[in-house]
Amino acid sequence: MKKLQVIWDRAYSPVFPLSHRFPMRKFALLRDWVDEKYNASVSFNKPSNCSLDTLSLAHDLQYIEAFQSGLADKRIIRRIGLPWSQGLAKRSILAVGGTVLTAELALSHGVASHLAGGTHHASRDCGSGFCIYNDLAVAGLHLIKNRNIGRVLIFDCDVHQGDGTATILSNEKCIFTCSIHCGANFPVKKSNSDLDIDLPKGLEDMAYLKSVFDSFDAILQTWYPEFVLYDAGVDVHRSDSLGFLCVTDQGLFDRDFGIISRCLENNIPVATVIGGGYDSDHYALAARHGIVIKAVLHALKLK
Repeated sequence: MKKLQVIWDRAYSPVFPLSHRFPMRKFALLRDWVDEKYNASVSFNKPSNCSLDTLSLAHDLQYIEAFQSGLADKRIIRRIGLPWSQGLAKRSILAVGGTVLTAELALSHGVASHLAGGTHHASRDCGSGFCIYNDLAVAGLHLIKNRNIGRVLIFDCDVHQGDGTATILSNEKCIFTCSIHCGANFPVKKSNSDLDIDLPKGLEDMAYLKSVFDSFDAILQTWYPEFVLYDAGVDVHRSDSLGFLCVTDQGLFDRDFGIISRCLENNIPVATVIGGGYDSDHYALAARHGIVIKAVLHALKLK
């Protein structure tokens, strides 16, 4: 039986303050949710640490070494917004390896899904907004440099702009960056993606989906991507504490199914990452992140 290749590691949820705004526990809860709902339809894969050579495609070696050793400047740690620990350092470099593995498995299977990733605020020499390394930029550059892929699309549907992705890849002509986000949200100062769609606060399903699909279809028809890295952020949801949009569960499913099915219909390998999502109810949040897995399985006709 064909199964969806899913990437996850228990190190994704290190010991972390439960009172912190970032819901670190969601990664373990998401794995449990996927296992409970779709165990017969998925195959779990463990990632390896991203190599320094690969990580350095997108990040300065000095920054990498400083963060991994716990010696990063306090101003950088404040900008990241996460308390440093050895567990966090281990998790950060492992999760980037997870997105690279997801891309590799998508090349082999047509689609693969990472139960983490989407850390799109990290820039070349600094982290930001709960993001330490930019897994999207790293994976995109890895595909260009090492897998002879000529055109990679990073399609980012997180509610916050992928500013770090845009700056890292500003001069990379083989990677197209598209960010569809709430304009009146973090970061205050936006960067220039190849395509930025600033959405107004309070946008609901119908108008939101039209913006997403109009943008994706236009890119397919004019840029002809050979690979898609899809950030399926759920912080566009109406219950998200950091979002400002009003998308429902059904809207999330329709978005994810629409993007994945378009990729499969056009024989474009696609790797999904979960992106942002914030809710004090971590169990509800984990189920929300699981919607992309449900959508992929439906697109593959495995459910």
